[in-house]
Amino acid sequence: MAECAVVGVAITASVASSASADNDPPQHRVVYTVTADQPVAAGIYYRDVDPSTWADYSHNPYEFSPRDDVRLGPDTPWVHEAMLADPAQWAMVTVTTAGQPSPAGQTLRCQMSVDGVEVARAQGARGALCSLRHW
Repeated sequence: MAECAVVGVAITASVASSASADNDPPQHRVVYTVTADQPVAAGIYYRDVDPSTWADYSHNPYEFSPRDDVRLGPDTPWVHEAMLADPAQWAMVTVTTAGQPSPAGQTLRCQMSVDGVEVARAQGARGALCSLRHW
């Protein structure tokens, strides 16, 4: 009898996890790439996870938008991959010189792809924002 109970629990757990997986939205591979023409210290904010609700995001956007402080250069891009359920709503990367002076002629660039297709590209002397959504 104990064997039947264990098998019953295992089947119930298996069905519950399959049902949960079936209800989860498909994930999309988002790749952020940030580059610079010249060596420069930069701050990069990016969206790494889908917030569960807009209220959660607006209450604390930095919880969902980590920051990396990096040194960029012509041969040192920053590349990050994230899996998002709704990239049209949440995918975003921004780069800035974070208050530091930009070298003359400097251009910062960002590029974003979703499932292998480039969907956004931007550039600027002091910063750039790549997103599908207008923030």
